[in-house]
Amino acid sequence: MEKFYTLFSLLVLLTISQKVLALPTLPLHTNSRWIADEDDIRVKLACVNWVGHLQPMLAEGLSKQPLDTISKKIVSMGFNCVRLTWPTFMVTNETLSSMTVRQSFQTYNLLESIAGLQVNNPSLLDITVLQALQEVVKNLGENNVMVILDNHVSKPMWCCNRYDGNGFFGDHYFKPRTWLDGLYRIATMFNGVPNVIGMSLRNELRGPRTNNSVWYNFMQKGAEVVHDANPNILVLISGNDFDKDLGMLKNQPFNVSFKEKLVFEVHWYSFAATDAWMHGNPNDVCASQVHFLRDHAFFLLDQGYPLFMSEWGVNLRESNVADNRYSSCFFALAAELDLDWALWTLMGSNYYRENVMAMNEYYGVLNWDWSEVRNPSFMQRLSALQSPFRGPGLSDQEQYDVIYHPLTGLCIPKSPDEPIVPVTLGSCAQPEAWTYTPEKNLQIKDTYYCLLAVGEGKSVEFGAAGACNRPTAKWERITSSKFHFSTKVDNTTLCMDLGSNNTIVTNQCKCLTGSCEPATQWFHIIPSTILYD
Repeated sequence: MEKFYTLFSLLVLLTISQKVLALPTLPLHTNSRWIADEDDIRVKLACVNWVGHLQPMLAEGLSKQPLDTISKKIVSMGFNCVRLTWPTFMVTNETLSSMTVRQSFQTYNLLESIAGLQVNNPSLLDITVLQALQEVVKNLGENNVMVILDNHVSKPMWCCNRYDGNGFFGDHYFKPRTWLDGLYRIATMFNGVPNVIGMSLRNELRGPRTNNSVWYNFMQKGAEVVHDANPNILVLISGNDFDKDLGMLKNQPFNVSFKEKLVFEVHWYSFAATDAWMHGNPNDVCASQVHFLRDHAFFLLDQGYPLFMSEWGVNLRESNVADNRYSSCFFALAAELDLDWALWTLMGSNYYRENVMAMNEYYGVLNWDWSEVRNPSFMQRLSALQSPFRGPGLSDQEQYDVIYHPLTGLCIPKSPDEPIVPVTLGSCAQPEAWTYTPEKNLQIKDTYYCLLAVGEGKSVEFGAAGACNRPTAKWERITSSKFHFSTKVDNTTLCMDLGSNNTIVTNQCKCLTGSCEPATQWFHIIPSTILYD
């Protein structure tokens, strides 16, 4: 399977890089829960976080590879935007803002990084850190990559803990007046730069000062400051408790003078419930986590606001049990809701993080020297989430169901003529259109073909006329996650499972209780309206 993934992922990345050639018609605005372009066509944000808020105050990786090489690599991996982080003091503290990149790196004795910059990006070394930020944004624009500028911290440093002085309004480094000044300066600086499509007001508000009234007061002020300085861009609003909680908006609206530029954002990682993912039943943990998210954030979609999952990610060595279990839950939910998102993170390594030079970042999609993709199979898995399943202006056809396998990121693809046997997962670029009927059939839309179980260890089939009435064509969604599809063959309960060569088979249901690995048997129904040629 690994060889298949590698070949398949290369083909997917080639296809994506050919697709992502032009920016949408800018600026963007919101249309109910969707982000849309000037033609009112949905624009799905499939972003990657690129860190620039640490002590050197420069986007990471520029000592390892030329700027244009990194921008092109972002495009080749299928991302259409970058969430680019910056610290307030880089803008508001004249000593910091006037520093050249060389001076900033010399402050931390980063001589090896300076040498790398001299080789890969010599034009950046002797301009100010603010000018370097502008150059990064400019180059991303030249490669048709959209940018969301994220105010990550005030004092340049690694983020986050509750007591780092950067957490909430009034903390040691987080003075509201300075913060508002920084927002104004950045919004003004990038006014008229078309690929800057949004600004995030503040990353992961947190700590003992957290207070909803204070949150409303200053976040509303910050939103107005940004909108007044740059009315073309989206304004992104984060919640409390490390951006896990927007629940206050159930009872009190966010009052600003504009609405069609307003987007809310939320974060979700496995470490929100590490022990549960490690020791609990993944079906139950996934159901519990999704319930929390719906209660604290996803209700905003029903209120008619876009919700941007601006941080999520996993250890790409795939050695972390909690991350591995969480990831399939995340992929299922992100596909079902067709979320806009930003993966953490691009960087394969940091210049200087937490007193360590050249730290390897195992969440990074690029490797340590930024030369190659760290985990090609993950990028193949991600590709299905990089294109929209639905949204305004994309298709007028009726909604249908897609059968999606979150562990692999694959779907049951559309058959060229009559369905073929065995039923095999493939790219979600052209999925088969299904209907999950009240009779619990998985039936190809507007046909008489249904998925039919044959026996344990055997491939499921496309049953023809009359097959939908058979007991083995009835699929129950069991477990609290609703990701197991079970049926009975000769009085034995079997579940859909991933077989060899990505076939769909039925096996005895596993991981219904206890701490275990259910993901090969997790399938999900995704609503879509996209019409593919």
